[in-house]
Amino acid sequence: MKTYISMLRGINVGGQKKILMTDLKILYEEIGLRKVRTYIQSGNVIFCSDNEIPSLVIAKKIQDTITKKYNFNVAVIIRSIDKMQEIISSNPFLKEKSINTEKLYITFIADSPNKLNSEILSKVEFSPDRFIINGKEIYLHCANGYGKTKLSNIFFEKKLKMIATTRNWKTVNTLLKLASEQIKTEIS
Repeated sequence: MKTYISMLRGINVGGQKKILMTDLKILYEEIGLRKVRTYIQSGNVIFCSDNEIPSLVIAKKIQDTITKKYNFNVAVIIRSIDKMQEIISSNPFLKEKSINTEKLYITFIADSPNKLNSEILSKVEFSPDRFIINGKEIYLHCANGYGKTKLSNIFFEKKLKMIATTRNWKTVNTLLKLASEQIKTEIS
C-alpha cells in the first residue's frame, strides 16, 4: 500500500467550486482509494492506494470524477509521502539563519517546467519576495505574506504554462505529519 497527498487547486475559495470535505472523502473512497483523510477546507487529501498506480493516473481519475459529479473542473496535484519528505527537507530557504517560516510557501506544479520557461522566469524579480524552482516545486519566501505577493498561482501558471497550487509551510508540514501517522496506523 502506498500513501499519497493530493492538493486540489481552487476549491472552496470565495464560494467558488464548493466541495464539502466529507463529500470529497466519499468521492475518493468511491474510486477505490483507501484510508482517506482530509485536512482543512482547501482540498488537501491524504489517501492510500493498494496498487502502484502513477500519480498522474490517480489525479486524472479524481479530476474526471469531480467533473462528472460537480460539473466543474478542478486540477489535482499529487505527491507521494516520500516525495513530500524530500520536498520539505530540500527547502533552500531553511539554510538562511533568520528565515521566518511563516513567510514560506511551496507552489506545486504539475510537471517540471521546460528549460525556456524556467529561464524566462529566472529573470523575474519581485523583491522582497523570492522564489527558487526545483523540479516540480517552487519554493517561495513572501516577505509580506502570500496575499500581497505577485508570485501567485496564476503568475506561475502563465509563465510556465502549467497548473500550479500553493500551500503554506505549516500546511505542507502538517500534511506530511498526517500522512506519516497514517502509515504508522497501517503498521500497527
